[in-house]
Amino acid sequence: MNHSTDTPRDLRSLNAEEAEDLLSGWGHKPYRAKQLLGWLYKRSAASIDAMSDLPQELREQLAAVFSLRPLELAREQCSLDGTVKFLWRLVDGELVESVLIPASIGRDGSQSDRRTLCVSSQVGCAYGCTFCASGLMGYKRNLDASEIVDQVLAVERWRLAKGVELPRREPLVNNIVMMGMGEPLANYDNLIRALEIFNSPWGLNIGARKITVSTSGLAPQIRRLAETPQQYHLAISLHGATDAVRRKIMPINRKYPLEELISACEAYQQAKGRMIWVEYILIDGVNTGSEQVEALSRLAKRLQCKVNLIPYNPVDGIELNRPSDGMVGRFRDALHHDGVRVTVRIEKGTDIDAACGQLRLKSEKIFTSAEALGQAG
Repeated sequence: MNHSTDTPRDLRSLNAEEAEDLLSGWGHKPYRAKQLLGWLYKRSAASIDAMSDLPQELREQLAAVFSLRPLELAREQCSLDGTVKFLWRLVDGELVESVLIPASIGRDGSQSDRRTLCVSSQVGCAYGCTFCASGLMGYKRNLDASEIVDQVLAVERWRLAKGVELPRREPLVNNIVMMGMGEPLANYDNLIRALEIFNSPWGLNIGARKITVSTSGLAPQIRRLAETPQQYHLAISLHGATDAVRRKIMPINRKYPLEELISACEAYQQAKGRMIWVEYILIDGVNTGSEQVEALSRLAKRLQCKVNLIPYNPVDGIELNRPSDGMVGRFRDALHHDGVRVTVRIEKGTDIDAACGQLRLKSEKIFTSAEALGQAG
């Protein structure tokens, strides 16, 4: 669904069936739909006029009904480790972020070819987690499917503009994590449409096992996602292993407490036969006590899941602290000693605004100040 009734639907939200029905209804041959989809999702077309092998009549018909307005790159930050953070300006002027995490070195020293993009699903966030920058400026709106999809396509356009060459002429992004700004499962219909485009051979052709959906714990939507045929990864942003702690830092826990969340995760596992990942941000003095280790160990064993520990990345305006390396090590070792599969996430982009929402938050303040100065002048 579009964010405004005045805005024509963006072409990049079409799936194959819709494209075929549309073009056949206009009297065009079936292969034209394949050409159109190729321009949208394989060649990252920035305009309808750029689709040079489509007949002029068809391009005019498309332009009369649809829009094709690519995201505008407002800012980018490049880390020394190769991580790139993008700030995109949407057609209505709102800002969202994506983060490109480059190939990494495996534990055995081998070079991974995984290039992951963290993708946003909303402008801001309504869920108010106390440690997160995304919610500091509140929830604005859902992204439509085309705005979710174009974050990946825009990175490809950025790559081509930079002249970055890859082997076998493959696309830059080959893994997707719905873990940017916003709660993906709160924008369920647009999320599912975007995932279809990411996954389908006529779209970006990224395997379902290379797509992760992260959620703060919307239990009914987890159950709904379990009913889809695709085997997407599911990651749970847990961050508190008891209701008492989780409720303090994640208001969503008041609506869907841990027992309801874990039960939904079990349903997902039963439907998919896949391991769930649990993300646990370690915040000094908040969720690092021994009782949290014990509770997290019980939950991890119940779900037979892998736990990713993430030392907190401080955010301007939020008075929470990162734990010491020693504390992180002790928390990890206690879980490991108890038989839990656990890793401490290797941090990327620590020299830039790495936490979700930080770049948008800082940039909105800068842009707002600049506009105010302009008006004052």
